[in-house]
Amino acid sequence: MVEFGGWDMPVEYSGIVDEHMAVRTRAGLFDVSHMGEIEIAGADALKAVQHITSNDAAKLATNQIQYSALTTPEGTFVDDVLVYKMRDDHFMLVVNASNIIKDFHWITAHIGGQGDAMAVNTSSRYALLALQGPAARDVLQSLTGANLAELKYYWFTTGEVANVLATISRTGYTGEDGFEIFVAPAAAERVWDAILNAGRSAGVAPAGLGARDTLRLEAAMRLYGNDMDETTTVVEADLGWIVGWKKGEFLGSPVLQRQKADGAPRKLVGFEMLDRAIARHGYDAYADGAKAGMVTSGTQTPFLKKAIGMAYLPPDRTAPGTEFEIDVRGRRARAKVVPMPFYKRQK
Repeated sequence: MVEFGGWDMPVEYSGIVDEHMAVRTRAGLFDVSHMGEIEIAGADALKAVQHITSNDAAKLATNQIQYSALTTPEGTFVDDVLVYKMRDDHFMLVVNASNIIKDFHWITAHIGGQGDAMAVNTSSRYALLALQGPAARDVLQSLTGANLAELKYYWFTTGEVANVLATISRTGYTGEDGFEIFVAPAAAERVWDAILNAGRSAGVAPAGLGARDTLRLEAAMRLYGNDMDETTTVVEADLGWIVGWKKGEFLGSPVLQRQKADGAPRKLVGFEMLDRAIARHGYDAYADGAKAGMVTSGTQTPFLKKAIGMAYLPPDRTAPGTEFEIDVRGRRARAKVVPMPFYKRQK
């Protein structure tokens, strides 16, 4: 157990490798109740969301979700978020645990001039469980009357799970198919136990922060505080696909438009180690003997059985196959740029 974002969180239950492989081959259950929820409502809620986030929320249908960024005027990350469209006048943003208060203050400060829109920090109303892996749908379906087969990726529905009122979204942070289930905190333990009991024959395992990190890295999903923060732009983080380029101006859009046209000074890339070594967050990267960037995430992955990671490098060093070096505890180890994601599930 460790402190994480003000919460007491499990790093592992049975072991990071066991939990990682359970998610890739069967299913794993995560308690991610530390994530925050901030709701924006009012006649001008869409206008407010459009102003503070990078993606185009106008494209969302009711009950649809999109990945987006809360951006600064410099085009950098206040946070990365999931935007849920509850109704035309009601949106919910799921934010990172360590950023809840910061995000809430940022949002309230920047939607004030957008008309009839108000933000409420509703994090205390929700517990959040994530069931991820190839067996997730069948296990969860045994506990709910909602038709999960018809629920598309990045959409959500409401119903009961183990006789508890829930919001069920087809989302996750592992690279696998799966679901995230919002319930009242008082009912969370009941739903957790019901899912583990229903999934016992399928080999569903409880999973902690350690496996969550190795799984998301294999899927090349960014981690706020490691791979992006208030010093990195959305374009630099190679997340141009979460920018609504045609939606009109929003916080940071002039900077992002300029970087899209002229190129960013650096770019986040995926890499594999060529030498026997594991690169970690914060290790320096070198090109032609000179410091050229920094590793943001890195590990030895249980499923791929490779030492992989992500790093910021200059634009001329980002093509797949480009070799560079990483200082691993005082020794230069060779690495090469590879396409992301590192792992893609079979559909």
